[in-house]
Amino acid sequence: MTVEIKYLGHSAFLIIHNDHSILIDPFLVNSPISVNELNVQDILLTHAHGDHLGDSIEISKEKNATITAIFELANYCSSQGVNANGVNLGGKVPFSWGYAYWLPASHSSSTPEGNYGGSPASILLNIKGVSIYHAGDTGLHYDLKMIGEVYKPDIALLPIGSYYTMGINEAVIAAKWLGSSKVIPIHYNTFPIIQANPEEFKAKIESETKSNCIILKPGELYSV
Repeated sequence: MTVEIKYLGHSAFLIIHNDHSILIDPFLVNSPISVNELNVQDILLTHAHGDHLGDSIEISKEKNATITAIFELANYCSSQGVNANGVNLGGKVPFSWGYAYWLPASHSSSTPEGNYGGSPASILLNIKGVSIYHAGDTGLHYDLKMIGEVYKPDIALLPIGSYYTMGINEAVIAAKWLGSSKVIPIHYNTFPIIQANPEEFKAKIESETKSNCIILKPGELYSV
């Protein structure tokens, strides 16, 4: 069994297993991948901010893909004329490819119009036994330790850009708590205010934790 994790830039990923393609937080402004190239069945969202909601509505309409998100954000997406499934924190959500949990994140969430977008979340996907954790936008919070102990993610996608999220040092602590064998940095260098050096993160991860760090450029993929 192969699961492909394709980085689309910022915090956006395309997860591919057999005939299933799962898109997470598709903000594709600086991505080498265009909407037309995507073959997507499911779109998963961590929260409502524009750099995570991104191109979800357009892609959902174009590809007839269902958006799954926290209840209030799903309602917003439905109001834009797309199919959306509302969930909440902690529930196990079944899909044809496996299941996912929407779990805590320490952040905020508002729609492009500035309205409340529901709780910010992280997402843990389990695709036929491969567990992938997308931390979303988050500061360091102690629930990350709980997620490591209870859900034991194999691969963790962690923000390192600071200012709006945790930075490199906090993300190293998060990696220790999560205990994932592989860590991929996200949410950095898209804007000047979130500049970060992924090589510095990699060096700290691999000297201070038992994890390996995989740095992906937009368009690159990692296979499990």
